[in-house]
Amino acid sequence: MSDEPPYLMMANAGIEHMLPPAHRMGVKIVELEKGRVVGEVPVDGNTNHIGTVYAGVLFTVAEVLGGAICLPTFDSAKFYPIVKDVQIRFRRPATTTIRATAVLPSDIVEAVAEAAEANGKADFELEAELADTSGQVVASTHGIYQLRKHGT
Repeated sequence: MSDEPPYLMMANAGIEHMLPPAHRMGVKIVELEKGRVVGEVPVDGNTNHIGTVYAGVLFTVAEVLGGAICLPTFDSAKFYPIVKDVQIRFRRPATTTIRATAVLPSDIVEAVAEAAEANGKADFELEAELADTSGQVVASTHGIYQLRKHGT
């Protein structure tokens, strides 16, 4: 039996079963609570022709944060997330395990939940920072996600 909290187990099972390419990269959610998510991806097996972490891997670990953060943040019995747009800014070469972090402030969480309940859907923006093991930011993303009510 795992000591992982239930939402963490759900997020990682979702990556494994619904996003097999991300799972093969080793993308894993390592911290997950209401309004906050942290994902990691190893350098091993994810490098490009010059020995740095492949850009698509960096994008993937950042993009999955938008879905994972919804598990403890919104009522998954009522709502599900989709991605509408993600932009990434590469800042420096990544040569270690990467940790991606995103936070959704509580006032935004409340407004998104209320709007999705009233309108069947609501957009939210999520910023993520991707850092190497020394804490240096290697990339950042700006994503637009949508929370949708089941059945709409």
